[in-house]
Amino acid sequence: MRTPIARRAMLGAGATLAIATPAFAFPDQPVRIVVPWNAGGATDVISRALASAMAPLLGQPVVVDNRPGANGAVGAQFVASARPDGHTLFVASAETHSVNPLVYSRLAYDPVAGFEPVTVFANGPFALVVRSGLGADTLDAFVTLARSRPGQLTYASWGIGSTSQLAAASVIQHAGLDLLHVPFTGAAPAYTALVAAQVDAMFMNAGPAEALARDGRVKILGIGSAQRVPLLPAVPTLRELGMPLDAANWFALLGPARTPPAAVARIAATSSEALRTPSVLEVFRAQGIVPVGLSPEETRTFITADREHLGPIVRSLNIRLD
Repeated sequence: MRTPIARRAMLGAGATLAIATPAFAFPDQPVRIVVPWNAGGATDVISRALASAMAPLLGQPVVVDNRPGANGAVGAQFVASARPDGHTLFVASAETHSVNPLVYSRLAYDPVAGFEPVTVFANGPFALVVRSGLGADTLDAFVTLARSRPGQLTYASWGIGSTSQLAAASVIQHAGLDLLHVPFTGAAPAYTALVAAQVDAMFMNAGPAEALARDGRVKILGIGSAQRVPLLPAVPTLRELGMPLDAANWFALLGPARTPPAAVARIAATSSEALRTPSVLEVFRAQGIVPVGLSPEETRTFITADREHLGPIVRSLNIRLD
């Protein structure tokens, strides 16, 4: 799902930012990181780990504020309207800043003009998994089975227009498959349906995929990252298996538009340093998340490229969510 520009932007674990931390009085109050999803999900978990590591480096509390709703739009609108002083940040993702602008004709926030890029801090590769008992334990076997039963195999996602659907659509288009899409209202019910053999396949986050595969409840066919991930070292990438595709979500810190450059630089540098702490690395590894650490300008370029890349996929599926 990533463009060549985007793939180069994903720097991997241990990446650092060559940004000098200026000496100025920021922050002078607690910093709030708005997560536009419910507590307990992967985005929330990694954001809290990052916030905890950033707090001592900034000398101020860093609190996570969950504001779910409208596919991330509730939290995005809140931050876009916040005072642009660096003390309110947003955890953006492909859903909020690449997909939403493509599937909604009207948004309550402007994903470009409403935000100041700070850093892409993580890459969350998706794993392509199939239900236990499907009889396809490799990607080649799954493709062969799907081609022999056009329109009969099903794949789940955590919603119409979600990154899980778009990842599957990329594989379907590349391999010339005919699969039936079964959207759910979130990741948890989609996972439950897969384990219960109500659907045949899906792209899911690497952390849950590893846990379910360890218990024998699903079979992982491939990982959608440019390189193998530490959590699943034996699982080949889609590229290794002959599919030149990436399937992943990304996570970025953004501030409201007109956030002072000095504050942006301080947050970006602090985030980069926090990503190297053992506590953050352990949480990320358990979730199958890869630390990144892009500069503000690289972040702006990356988000633009990702949105442009996903446009043709969304248009081919004729997705509108108004």
